[in-house]
Amino acid sequence: MIPSDPRILFIANAGPQVGGGHVMRSLTLARALAEKGARCAFAASPAVETILAAFAPDMPREPATSLDPDALVDTVTGVAFDAIVFDHYGLGRGEHKALADGRPTLVIDDLADRPLGADVVLDSGPDRKPVDYTLLVDEGTRLLLGPDHAPVRSQFAALRTQALNGRGGPVERILVALGLTDAGGFTAKVVDKLRPRLGGAKLDIVLGSQAPSLKGLSRIAAHDPRMSLHVDTPDMAELMAAADMAVGAAGSTIWEACTLGLPSALVIVAENQRPAALSLQARGAALVVDGGGADFDSALDRTLVRLAADAALRTRLASAAAQICDGQGAGRAAEAFMAVIADRRARAR
Repeated sequence: MIPSDPRILFIANAGPQVGGGHVMRSLTLARALAEKGARCAFAASPAVETILAAFAPDMPREPATSLDPDALVDTVTGVAFDAIVFDHYGLGRGEHKALADGRPTLVIDDLADRPLGADVVLDSGPDRKPVDYTLLVDEGTRLLLGPDHAPVRSQFAALRTQALNGRGGPVERILVALGLTDAGGFTAKVVDKLRPRLGGAKLDIVLGSQAPSLKGLSRIAAHDPRMSLHVDTPDMAELMAAADMAVGAAGSTIWEACTLGLPSALVIVAENQRPAALSLQARGAALVVDGGGADFDSALDRTLVRLAADAALRTRLASAAAQICDGQGAGRAAEAFMAVIADRRARAR
């Protein structure tokens, strides 16, 4: 029988090509579940361990040589858990069912491109609809769709009012955050475009310790007092709240930016980011640059100049973004999954 304080195992993918966003949003959900009495642990491959060591050193983990489908069976064999969360696009219904082995299951997804074996599916895409999953999930699967369920860390919701009240002023601080792993080295490209146009503005650059842009940017920052590098920083909420505009990857951090109404230029650095980015653009909540476009350099330059120069545009972006996400999604998702676990426990009595 499932205990009242269930142990929930997280399988969240990470790596140089995948990035760290899966682990970060899973950590957010894990903390929300812990507040409701759950005990959480992560299957920790070397890439996952690097992120946990930097951002959640106290999070329990189960060592894993790999999170590839063929290796996961060995990883979970002998591991005690009562429920499971998957945030791994390389796994589908077969793997979910086999690894969960009848336990309550939540799948975090953005793609709606494969069958899923889940009691709960969490997809925060702004245009996601139940029909997108009609043929992909079992009857009775609960769907948590849209930014109302986006896993946003509690620090962001805590700073929401302060940040929104501070929007609309001149550009004095610019945040650049293209993902912990900086896939494609986009951070250096963005900084190269911004530096000649900074004037006296400060530039906060967020990177992971293994980011390919870090070495070169460290050399530049040593001679440019306007630049501050933040490596594996736990202070992302404070940096976003203090920024007047941002350039970011169009991954899961877009919901953090929306929570704080941060006027942003989003760079699409992976194809799965495109739908959410374009949806925010259509709603007037962000500007978008295609990182894979042939005219990337010129498009980025035009976008940065426009965002920095147009105060009215920044105000409109901030207002529209803040209406999309309130930062309370992790708590809502945690409550829904704990209800499923409790129901399964009651039926087992």
